[in-house]
Amino acid sequence: SDYEQLGYNLRVNLFQGGPLKSRSLVRDSYTPDVFQKAVIDPRHWHGRKISELGRWYEKYFLDRNVQKAMKEKYG
Repeated sequence: SDYEQLGYNLRVNLFQGGPLKSRSLVRDSYTPDVFQKAVIDPRHWHGRKISELGRWYEKYFLDRNVQKAMKEKYG
């Protein structure tokens, strides 16, 4: 009987998966026009702008990659 009870518990679908339509607090809190008017700017996300130090690092690594490519190509 313990074996049958274990089999029954394994056959029952206890974990039915997530909901077919997901919901989020942000989507429920704002009207759809807020999302349509939103402009995605890669330089300005979450109210923060990339600092001068971040721009310096971007230029620095770009320069290093160019130098590395030049060295591989021309020796």
